[in-house]
Amino acid sequence: MKFYQRFAYYLVGFVIGLFFVSMVFSGKDIRCNYMPNARVLNDLRNKPFNYSIEASRKLSEDWIDTVDIKNTLTHGDVDFDKSNKPYQKGKLYIVEGKTAKNDTITLRVINYPNKAVLEDIIRKR
Repeated sequence: MKFYQRFAYYLVGFVIGLFFVSMVFSGKDIRCNYMPNARVLNDLRNKPFNYSIEASRKLSEDWIDTVDIKNTLTHGDVDFDKSNKPYQKGKLYIVEGKTAKNDTITLRVINYPNKAVLEDIIRKR
């Protein structure tokens, strides 16, 4: 069998395999969160999210918005040196990110088993 014939058989099998793999995984909400940062942020985003009184007060100011909080919980960096510590029957996580106005913010989030609470928002200049 010549090379181009073997290559053609290979391509036909490869395309059929891709078709079946796409059929199996289409329509499913699949996430590949292998790194610790992505796993923590995904866990915080998927739980019911509440705001403390201090965080609500800072959100009423005009330098930050809930969109900035959501973007930080999506693209932020978890500081593991200060995080994953027991705190008020949950675990405290420190997440650093940026606002739409390019200000650096730090979120103090308490991760309970059934909810996440934004305790404080710290603005760094």
